[in-house]
Amino acid sequence: MELLFLRHGPAGSRTEWTRPDAERPLTDQGRAVVRRAAALLADADVRVDAVITSPYARARETAEIAADELGASDRLVDDERLTPGFDRDGLAGVIADHSGAGCLMLVGHEPDFSETIGALTGGDVVVKKAGIARVDVDEHTLRGRLLWLLAPVLPER
Repeated sequence: MELLFLRHGPAGSRTEWTRPDAERPLTDQGRAVVRRAAALLADADVRVDAVITSPYARARETAEIAADELGASDRLVDDERLTPGFDRDGLAGVIADHSGAGCLMLVGHEPDFSETIGALTGGDVVVKKAGIARVDVDEHTLRGRLLWLLAPVLPER
């Protein structure tokens, strides 16, 4: 199974945000960089069977943008397992729920994605904001191989 790990785009400042962290949205720059990253996938004719996202606002917005770019808005699913704390066990449940899918896009948070990819591949990666990693994983053993990692360049502030 192909897994595309998409970290949410740049969000508002934690220190300036006064409401619950789960409600912290993407910035305008965050929306733009996510759209560019997702457009690269669309231009490469990437097809996903589902876009599965953390319900946190910044991840949900990221997932909506990516799903729109990929023509997969009808296959967008919120999944609490992708909230902060996501790990290999959470991934096993997500994969089991979508058994037989060819390609899943997962939208979530750090450091969870980097740690989960490391657990799958034995490698050490860091998924940057709006970054995307493709990992091919065996559904039964949960062993995987990192095929590529896209780290978008964010404009200077």
